[in-house]
Amino acid sequence: MAPSCPTDPHEIAFAAVNAAFGSLGRVCLALDRQFRVRHASDRLDALLGAGAATRLRGEPIESVLGPDLFGEGGPLRQALLAGERREGWRALLRTSKESRLLSVTAVPLQHDPHGVCDGDAVYLVVLRPSEEDPLQSVGPLAGAGVAYRSEAMARVFRLVQTLQHGDATVLISGESGTGKEVLARMIHSHSPRRNGPFVAVNAAALPDELLESELFGHARGAFTGAVRDRAGRFESAQDGTLFLDEVGDVPLHLQVKLLRVLQEHTYERVGDDEPRRTNARIIAATHRDLRRAVAAGTFREDLYYRLRVFPVELPPLRARREDIEPIARVLLSRTGSRTGRELRFSPDALRALLSHDWPGNVRELENALEYAATVCRGQTLQPEDLPPEVLGIAPHPEPPRAEPRFPLAPAAGEGAVDERAALQAALAAHRWSRAETAQALGMSRSTLWRRMRALGLE
Repeated sequence: MAPSCPTDPHEIAFAAVNAAFGSLGRVCLALDRQFRVRHASDRLDALLGAGAATRLRGEPIESVLGPDLFGEGGPLRQALLAGERREGWRALLRTSKESRLLSVTAVPLQHDPHGVCDGDAVYLVVLRPSEEDPLQSVGPLAGAGVAYRSEAMARVFRLVQTLQHGDATVLISGESGTGKEVLARMIHSHSPRRNGPFVAVNAAALPDELLESELFGHARGAFTGAVRDRAGRFESAQDGTLFLDEVGDVPLHLQVKLLRVLQEHTYERVGDDEPRRTNARIIAATHRDLRRAVAAGTFREDLYYRLRVFPVELPPLRARREDIEPIARVLLSRTGSRTGRELRFSPDALRALLSHDWPGNVRELENALEYAATVCRGQTLQPEDLPPEVLGIAPHPEPPRAEPRFPLAPAAGEGAVDERAALQAALAAHRWSRAETAQALGMSRSTLWRRMRALGLE
């Protein structure tokens, strides 16, 4: 028997909408003010089984898509109540056999006296199977979560691949934000030490007086405040890998002790003369040119050669623009996973990303996409969703400054608020590099660190 044709004008209208969206592979649901299903397209049967479209009439939408999006306080329910549309949100549709990832768009229906919408149907929800197809790693070390197309990065990973069965000391160089720690973790996870700890310490983030204790530990009573023995990072990295980031910022007196560890695999805790052995593998990283530092006398030549047994240089993002798009797609997919949205790039947005020089490299790209995903109201990122600096727009003209020194404000009250904002702006301008910020502000790294700590900017 042929199916009966609807005669109610509202049913006819929804059938027309259903047919239009169905031809595009979409499933339509019309909801009333209580978020109950008033109409459901027949294509829902393909997802939930025969008769699902009829069976769900009068049921709350949570019974289809769960409470996370449409329950009390759910983001899509709140948006619809406010008369706003939402596009590209993810939802997991669970059936007796499998789970299906869907993209969900929810919009308020527009009504007029001569319109076709049922007065009880005030919201429209459109579902489609997600097109999410996360980019896979290509080339060596596939599965390590790295996407690239450039020959420059292919050379890097061919080098890294040769380390999988070795234990050599590695020196990773590259600009801030190029992913030196990501590469270090990858080397560790593909090495014979993969089951041991990966311990990271940033030499630029700690004052000189604390860095020694952080690396080697200290004995009780070694200095004021040392009320108990404390293990250092070398001890914590036993049988694993110690990642020493920004090694170019290690002061000269500690470079001597670091050299001893590399040569003899022994060290002493601060305030203790008992030698301790370590078998931790060292992976060091720096954004500085250590050859120039050696020539300038700020970095020991013997330590430099001890560290660069296996040198790896990460090229900046502007030198491998073919990697921007695959990296951006991976980062956007991760952002969408955290926020429950499925986002994509418009062609113009991609062109904007490819045109920017990315002085902050991959870290700047990640931050830009976090910003864009926050301000984007639809499912597709447009150029206007990107930060102004990516589009070459200066948000505020920078006033001229006589000298790049930082005016220290009072430690409390309104002045402290001003100081915090100024210091935060200075850090952001130097991509949160404490060493560069301290130099620009005309203060020592120790002073900068103390001011950051006092102002809650650690």
